[in-house]
Amino acid sequence: MNLPNKITISRIFLIPLFMIFFLVPFSIGDIHLLGTIIPLAHFIGAIIFIIAAATDWLDGYYARKYQLVTNLGKFLDPLADKLLITAALIALVELQLLPAWIAIVIISREFAVTGIRLVAAADGEVIAASQLGKLKTVSQIVAISALMLHNWPFQAMSLPFDMIAIYIATFLTIVSGIEYFQKNQHILLKTK
Repeated sequence: MNLPNKITISRIFLIPLFMIFFLVPFSIGDIHLLGTIIPLAHFIGAIIFIIAAATDWLDGYYARKYQLVTNLGKFLDPLADKLLITAALIALVELQLLPAWIAIVIISREFAVTGIRLVAAADGEVIAASQLGKLKTVSQIVAISALMLHNWPFQAMSLPFDMIAIYIATFLTIVSGIEYFQKNQHILLKTK
């Protein structure tokens, strides 16, 4: 259990914590920031989500820099990412801050890609994330953070940045999914 794997596991443990703050109806007040009113519990939940998302970069950095890449890390890191994003999307749908169809599209793509990765792993192949896939992940994190923060600071300018960001993230999710299937169709078409 090396440092990158411990960081990845911490990301998994932060998920229920941000979910509690985001979904349990705490009455601990609101924060007023530049014309945006954010429930304090949502603000705390969003900060926890952002910290958890940042650990994705941190564990990868340490794993590569110190050659600490392990099979456990290769398994846990994408799992932690998918759990984090899925939990956040479901919470946002529950609070009616996100249309359900967007969550379904994003989560469906993640399941499909995971399925291909499992088939490839059974044949001893490892499929690395593409640059478009990495951009998709960043766009999802930015969009989810904006939604969790009730569009702060863009609310003061009447700019629907949160919805623009989530539509961009959805578009990148679809495009990167198509790219992923095209590049790896040989895995699905392979016969034994």
